[in-house]
Amino acid sequence: MLRRLFGEERLAVSGRGEGTAAAAVAVLRGAPRPWYARLWPFLGPAFIAAVAYIDPGNFATNIQAGAQFGYQLVWTVVAANLVAMLVQSLSAKLGIATGLNLAEVCREYLPRPLVYIQWAIAEIVAMATDLAEFLGAALGLNLLFHIPLFAAGLLTGLITFVILGLERYGFRPLEALISAFVGVIALCYIIETFFDRPSWLAIGQAILTPRLGGGEDLLLAVGIIGATVMPHVIFLHSHLTQSRIVVQTPRERQRLFRFEVIDVVLAMGIAGLVNVAMLVMAASTFFRAGLHDIGTIEEAYRTLTPLLGTAAGTIFAISLLASGLSSSTVGTMAGQVVMQGFLRRRVPLWFRRAVTMLPALAVIALGIDPTRALVISQVTLSFGLPFALIPLVLFTRQRAIMKELVNRRLTTAVASLATVIIVALNLFLLAQVISG
Repeated sequence: MLRRLFGEERLAVSGRGEGTAAAAVAVLRGAPRPWYARLWPFLGPAFIAAVAYIDPGNFATNIQAGAQFGYQLVWTVVAANLVAMLVQSLSAKLGIATGLNLAEVCREYLPRPLVYIQWAIAEIVAMATDLAEFLGAALGLNLLFHIPLFAAGLLTGLITFVILGLERYGFRPLEALISAFVGVIALCYIIETFFDRPSWLAIGQAILTPRLGGGEDLLLAVGIIGATVMPHVIFLHSHLTQSRIVVQTPRERQRLFRFEVIDVVLAMGIAGLVNVAMLVMAASTFFRAGLHDIGTIEEAYRTLTPLLGTAAGTIFAISLLASGLSSSTVGTMAGQVVMQGFLRRRVPLWFRRAVTMLPALAVIALGIDPTRALVISQVTLSFGLPFALIPLVLFTRQRAIMKELVNRRLTTAVASLATVIIVALNLFLLAQVISG
């Protein structure tokens, strides 16, 4: 039964997927439609990618940042999300222009030893990602239903198996479910914002006057970057667009990319607002109350109830569960894309899901603090970013690869600057850690 549900072969499109692709092609070829009907077929890939930007790792880093430093690091979240919009646009464009995902393009154009190194790093990043997402979902089940954490972890794996099974029915059902999860998380934080009554003036000042020290705030800032500009989703997004809608002419590819940019802006805009709301919630409740040592998700949940009421704690746990389940599914998909692209090998999704569950279950069984494990996992992601960002920028600037969708000079310059800053932050953090 597992082989039938999660076998190696995957249907390209079926059911609603075929109808969506046909509607998209009709729009690209000029068929008259109302504006919402023109946009609808193109929405989806960025919403799957956006889940990784509001995963449990973001909960951990944003809560710690808000509790310890108030609104000080809001600017980091905003800046990281703007970079994420640019990066995901480039990833989507690469898939449309080449019909390949980023891992496949790396295999096609880079020396083989470098390809294997990239694959190894991408797999480590995928494992770190899965650790955060799996632990988050297990914590959500534990907080909501008081299920023991280890049993909650096993239940998380089972639910993820079921969600992954939707891939066999085409891209649209999975896109719809993941988008629904994004909607649940966003709604939860809209409600939380009414509870915590933040200082909008202080938030604005924090965004307009960015500052950063060299201690724990730097660690959290790098963690926020790692949790926001996710390396594994850079590989995944190019996969989601490479064959979702097949077009024939340069003009159609350009029009398709414009619609994908709208998809990215909408999805990443929602994800960015949710990330800001996470940090703001922690700053306006814990930091304002002098509770600077709220260091775990469980403490945040328990402290929200006396500060804001039972409903606030429950809503927080619901958003955490939705985040963990959806992002764990997306992380498993990304791992499959990485292996298939770099090595041209596939393993059944159920097998990959089972293997990547093991580190999270080990963390739970050994009694390691889940939230600290989440934060460190996000820092690990940030160290993996250059190995996805640098090839992405290099490939999308080459006309021989991208043809009519090649980057403009300004786009390449901005993307290169963002990459340099991220690499510099990582090196600075490494030096701080080595020096103690």
